[in-house]
Amino acid sequence: MSKPTMAKCTICGNKLVELFLNKVKGTVIKKEGSGKQYHVCFECQKKHASKEELLKAIK
Repeated sequence: MSKPTMAKCTICGNKLVELFLNKVKGTVIKKEGSGKQYHVCFECQKKHASKEELLKAIK
């Protein structure tokens, strides 16, 4: 049995904290048209106000 991997913020690369029942503190953003999911930490959410700004910062 292997340990679950820690999620990292897609923008800054910091490790995200896992809460109770392996829930990640932060948010998951899905890009429209593709099935990719991007994890974003709380600090990056503060810097970028909208979903569009977060997607621009990712790429």
